[in-house]
Amino acid sequence: MKKSVAIILSLSFSIICFSQQVKILTKGNKISLRGLSVVSDKVVWASGSSGTVAKSVDSGNTWKWFTVKGFEKNDFRDIEAFDENTAIIMAIDSPAYILKTIDGGITWKTVFENHTKGVFLDAMDFRNDKNGVVIGDPINGKFFIVKTNNVGNTWQIDTANVPFAASGEACFASSGTNIILQKNNKEIFITGGLKSRMIENNIFDFKINTLPIIQGKESTGANSIAINNKKRIIVVGGDFTKPNDTIANCFVSNNKGKTWVAPKKSPTGYRSCIEYLYKKTWITCGLNGVDISTDYGVSFTQISNESFHVCRKSKKGNSVFFAGNNAKIGKFKK
Repeated sequence: MKKSVAIILSLSFSIICFSQQVKILTKGNKISLRGLSVVSDKVVWASGSSGTVAKSVDSGNTWKWFTVKGFEKNDFRDIEAFDENTAIIMAIDSPAYILKTIDGGITWKTVFENHTKGVFLDAMDFRNDKNGVVIGDPINGKFFIVKTNNVGNTWQIDTANVPFAASGEACFASSGTNIILQKNNKEIFITGGLKSRMIENNIFDFKINTLPIIQGKESTGANSIAINNKKRIIVVGGDFTKPNDTIANCFVSNNKGKTWVAPKKSPTGYRSCIEYLYKKTWITCGLNGVDISTDYGVSFTQISNESFHVCRKSKKGNSVFFAGNNAKIGKFKK
């Protein structure tokens, strides 16, 4: 009888999980989308290769596509939007650019430009409508960090207290979610490559913890971090050259990163993004699909085999959107 009940409960759980799905909203061209910002349940922005920006103001039902003039060859790997008119985009490679629009994407102003050899921007985060940070790969052994305190109108390179990188260590520009700007402007970011670590960068000092996630090659390490309170953290990643590999691709900490445990059932492959949704629920995506956890990351179940780079929840609502290759944008449907 106990075995029968267990089987029934397992089947019921599977039915519930697979009733949750991802609805494809757009796809079709060769644009790769890695930047995604969900302002509200209605307003969504995305950004990507070939100078592309997309925007919806009706919950993803229709989209307006822009090619930023003069930046047709740039890859905008991250975007931060504040409303349907105001957004900031980040172009990764040398020269590195940060641009801002206040007219809904019609025109863009360059608010940061850097031609330093080897500059490569990876991700951007804002903790409110004023304070933001961008993390970049190391230059001369130190991580490249730029900050703003005026909604991205101007940016300053941080030289006060910047952590050194280990040999072969860098950040991934995979989903714009490997850095979090917390209160007091404390940055928490994760790295990958030959070394994968979580770095907490305060104004006067920083804490560094080596992650147990797979590392040792340029294609391995942590890609994304999400926090749902001051203590619980989940990081995901893996080896992007092995999209179906589940070895050491996800770890959970319940004590601010002091110790880490692997899920009893890991996400089903390399994952480039993790997002906290509500209560016990987290969602993650990668090259071979989407997984969800409803038990604080103890176990993950695949709910879609659609490939995505990034997933983000609405800042002012409950909607969850996805973006990936071939201009593909999806929406989480319960």
